[in-house]
Amino acid sequence: MAGKQEAVQVRVTGRVQGVGFRDWTAREARHLGLAGWVRNERDGSVTALLVGPDEAVAAMIERLWKGPRLASVSDVTSQAVSIAEMPTGFRITG
Repeated sequence: MAGKQEAVQVRVTGRVQGVGFRDWTAREARHLGLAGWVRNERDGSVTALLVGPDEAVAAMIERLWKGPRLASVSDVTSQAVSIAEMPTGFRITG
């Protein structure tokens, strides 16, 4: 996908831990050609950094609203961020 590159930090709330959300997010992000990471937070939410073409980032944010089969997403918030260097690949952290 061609387009302007962007970096967005996303917070997903609802039933998003213990349902395979991080693995699903990593697969979807890789499929869309995104770089970044996804992690569980102590408050029960999931946070992700999505870096790539703006169209792919937008598509990933849309997919996060659904999540994997066992998830129940309440909210997805995103904020543009500046990054010092482009991450390599997409990984699961924390």
